[in-house]
Amino acid sequence: MAAEHVVIDLDEHGHEPAERSGITHGNVANRRNLLLALVAAFVIGVVLGGIGVGELRDSRAQRERSSVVSLVALPESGYSGGSNSRGTVVLDGQLTLINTGPAPITIRAVQAERPGVQVRGMDKARHVRPGGTGQIRVDLQLQCATAFDLEPLSVRFSVETEDKRLREVRYPVALVGSAWQEDAMRMCEPRLDS
Repeated sequence: MAAEHVVIDLDEHGHEPAERSGITHGNVANRRNLLLALVAAFVIGVVLGGIGVGELRDSRAQRERSSVVSLVALPESGYSGGSNSRGTVVLDGQLTLINTGPAPITIRAVQAERPGVQVRGMDKARHVRPGGTGQIRVDLQLQCATAFDLEPLSVRFSVETEDKRLREVRYPVALVGSAWQEDAMRMCEPRLDS
């Protein structure tokens, strides 16, 4: 037998059956459509994920702003009477509050105590907008001999923030040189007519 040499000509086309050729072109088209669908789904996922992360970040920042409490407290003369009994003066005073925080707050309670000094809030809750001021009436009990220490009085505030949570905040209030000291000293001085 003679050896036959088989040569394959790679330049020739069209020796395949027509049905098989159509299936191959259909598979390529399906693969392209599938690839385009996957790329589109990926792009949509990235966009929606970016929007979601941005919203989450904004929401978290808003919650943080709502929970911040920053205030300044200043004693004001609201003298509306008082009494002096055995070296202890009882006065009705006022405390001016300035909300220096980014969100509105509601002051629920005011209290301070140290040897010679007691302060209690007398008002109902007071709402103070950001940058705004509010005044709270307080009941003061001051011992003439020991109340006016150079050390500021640490006043405790019970504050409700915009997120409806109750927080305790302390602020140092200087009594020396304050209107409260002036009012108390007038009552602490011995009267010449008695």
